Amino acid sequence: MNDDIGRTAGLVWHCLERNGNMRTAQLPRELGATRDQVQRAIGWLAREDKILIEGEKTAEIISLK
Repeated sequence: MNDDIGRTAGLVWHCLERNGNMRTAQLPRELGATRDQVQRAIGWLAREDKILIEGEKTAEIISLK
């Protein structure tokens, strides 16, 4: 499971690097991943202090630090 979360975190990071800020709701569609996988990956990146999360609920905006 940790390998899957880490791999998805890498996909999220690269997607944000390529596209800039994104709503959290866009990421599963963009990556072809489940909402749960993306949420876990966002948590991983947040714990590593690599992203900023602004807004609330489905209006959350994720960006790289």
